[in-house]
Amino acid sequence: MRRPFETMERLKSKMQEVYFSKKAPEYPPSLALHLGNQAPDNITGLGNIDILHHKKVALFCSVKCPGNLILQTYDLAQNLRQKRVTVVGGFLSPMEQECLRILLRGTQHLIVCPARSIYGMRLKKEFQQPLADGRLLLLSPFTKDQRRVTTENAIVRNRFVAAIADSIFVAHAASGSKLEQLCREILAWRKPLYVLESAATAILTSLGAIPVSPDSISQWL
Repeated sequence: MRRPFETMERLKSKMQEVYFSKKAPEYPPSLALHLGNQAPDNITGLGNIDILHHKKVALFCSVKCPGNLILQTYDLAQNLRQKRVTVVGGFLSPMEQECLRILLRGTQHLIVCPARSIYGMRLKKEFQQPLADGRLLLLSPFTKDQRRVTTENAIVRNRFVAAIADSIFVAHAASGSKLEQLCREILAWRKPLYVLESAATAILTSLGAIPVSPDSISQWL
């Protein structure tokens, strides 16, 4: 019986792990631009590092998501897959994980950013073939000893994801949540922030987020 997980160390023998500092040419300039002195000193990646140069859409959703937005987000994920849009995210909340499952069944490129170091991390079976095919990049701003997923790490990771993305889509940000705070920061960066057309996203649209429909991806990207 095949094991469902494989450690980072075993995968290192099969593909190149990338480790680079702020001075490296691969280091995204948008990190320093948006995060300033809070930008990570080093980044670790495993997979196709060229994906970093693609135009990327970040995907976020709070842990709880209204039912009407869930259905629309499913449709949007399907359209992102069909349009072969490169998507980046932490994919930690239930809705984000469902979107990741949809996207992994496609052929587009993906960047997954865990809220911990990728050193010693056990990898899901569904990651292994996309990594081998060169369409998946695991990327982490955390040091070797930061191996636990914590609330603080998730906040750092989400800012990291938003900073490296060219545009951001938020399915739902709960009122008063850390994600809503991040949305306010993204808007202050003057990055495109997209939300679904719904009364549940009214606060974000009042702040400057752009309401869209799942079927209009080609227009708003």
